[in-house]
Amino acid sequence: MKHEINPQESNRAEAFNMWMSSPVPMVTLVKTFDVSRLVKVSKKSGMKFNVLMCWCIGKAASSIKEFHILPEQDKLFQFDELAINIVVQNVKGGINLCDVPFADNIEQFNANYLELTSKAASSCQSTALEDYMIIGTSALPQTELDCIVNQYSGRWNNPFLAWGRYRKWLFKTTLPISLQFHHAQMDGAHACHFLNNLQDEINKMKKIVSTSRENQNSTET
Repeated sequence: MKHEINPQESNRAEAFNMWMSSPVPMVTLVKTFDVSRLVKVSKKSGMKFNVLMCWCIGKAASSIKEFHILPEQDKLFQFDELAINIVVQNVKGGINLCDVPFADNIEQFNANYLELTSKAASSCQSTALEDYMIIGTSALPQTELDCIVNQYSGRWNNPFLAWGRYRKWLFKTTLPISLQFHHAQMDGAHACHFLNNLQDEINKMKKIVSTSRENQNSTET
């Protein structure tokens, strides 16, 4: 559910007054993550690396209240649920955007991800979840990238994460990820909290997948 809130009655009042009139209110932070756990779990479970990364993003954001609000056209909105936006390569060689609702159960999120992205790719049609807070993502595995700064058009103020191909080292695998966000939505401290949460969720991935599948098997039995 999406509903408008009074920014002056929220904890974003001062930031809203300062940054909504700024011509370029977006901030970009870059952090290099240890994604060794995601690579191992992806190979062992058969889940796509990008599915695991997007689930970790949703999980890391879900506990931070600033990720549930969004400034739009001089207004501030609050959302009950999150979704991850995926850039999908379609069958005609172009791209479409696909919103995948975040589910705390990783097996459910994986099923949603595969179904919705496959549909977007085959139909060449983008999908949007209007009542969800959308976190944008873009994966460019064609090459290693140090940083990605997204365009700022003034039309989309949603937080946006982007990454390239991960780097394999002798003992670990790393991946720089860029986070862009609107300063009226959150401050640098909130963004840093999210980035730390994201690394924590990545580190816990093996246990999360194992527990989810044990619960699924128990339910089916």
